[in-house]
Amino acid sequence: MKKILFATVALLAMGAAAPAVGADLGNRNYYKAPAPAYAAPIYNWTGFYVGGHVGGAFSSDNNFNGLSTGNNGNGRFLGGVQVGADWQFNPNFVVGVEGQYSWLSGSVGAVFPGSVAYTNDQRGLGSITGRVGYTWGPGLLYVKGGYAYSDNNEKVTVAGVPTGFVIDGDHRNGYTVGVGLEYMFAPNWSAKAEYQYYNFGDAHFTAPAALVPAGNFTTDDHTIKAGVNYRFNWASPAVARY
Repeated sequence: MKKILFATVALLAMGAAAPAVGADLGNRNYYKAPAPAYAAPIYNWTGFYVGGHVGGAFSSDNNFNGLSTGNNGNGRFLGGVQVGADWQFNPNFVVGVEGQYSWLSGSVGAVFPGSVAYTNDQRGLGSITGRVGYTWGPGLLYVKGGYAYSDNNEKVTVAGVPTGFVIDGDHRNGYTVGVGLEYMFAPNWSAKAEYQYYNFGDAHFTAPAALVPAGNFTTDDHTIKAGVNYRFNWASPAVARY
């Protein structure tokens, strides 16, 4: 009986000591997998692009010394294409060059006393410009300026009959300035809204005699455009790890 009693006491003592021994071993260290890296896209404007645009054009209505009674200020539809290249030389600054051509609908002109009418079926506007922009991620705010060309098709009529005329001054070649906002809405694609002003200088009629009193007139256009660009050689988004 004594042996059984001692054996029972010994088993109880060992059971009581087991938790203490486990405590002395300390907490087991578990491996914690690192959090997955976060990839943040960095937008890159560097590359070539082609695109198209639509909009409207509005000419000045205060030419011809106030003698005009025609449609010089009427709005016209335009649509065209552009091609260019940008270089992002700084996280927030972009420079580029762009060639653009817009086809125009309708015409501008004026009707003078004596049933004399001048019409310019201005078929298109072209430009080669540089631009500088400030970017924040997918957005780009820019200004532009450079050479402009007006594809003029002019005529003068007297009582509806075409007649010869002479204009002193080149009003086909000029300058353009503008401002716009462009936004990357998908890989390789960007959309833009733009105001652009074209000025082709002053000119005046030296014949026929009925138009000489009209004095100087200016060929210019205010345009509003919305467009889309497809960008080539688009750099893959950089991956930043945090």
